[in-house]
Amino acid sequence: MTRSLKKGPYVDPKLFRKISAMIQKQEKKIIKTWARDCDIPPEFVGFTFAVHNGKEFLPVYVTEQMVGHKLGEFSFTTKFRVHGGKMSAAQAAAATAAAAPKAIPTPDAKK
Repeated sequence: MTRSLKKGPYVDPKLFRKISAMIQKQEKKIIKTWARDCDIPPEFVGFTFAVHNGKEFLPVYVTEQMVGHKLGEFSFTTKFRVHGGKMSAAQAAAATAAAAPKAIPTPDAKK
């Protein structure tokens, strides 16, 4: 469910204060944050955030295309391994067999 338009975007006040202070000092450090629900305003562009995914902090460099999204969208909480089961093993075997180059017999080899 999305946030009401009359409320506006949610930006974590503590995080916004840190960015404002860094802009005034003209420095760029990696900022650790647990605020995955924080919307990305235009002031965050060009900064790197270490966003917590539940286990570790993943670096997220903010670009212009990320404005309006949440910080948590760019720090995945699960690691995709592979689809399991008997069917995936059969598909993997078929893919390796199809990818292997086939030997083409040359006319000299038959003599």
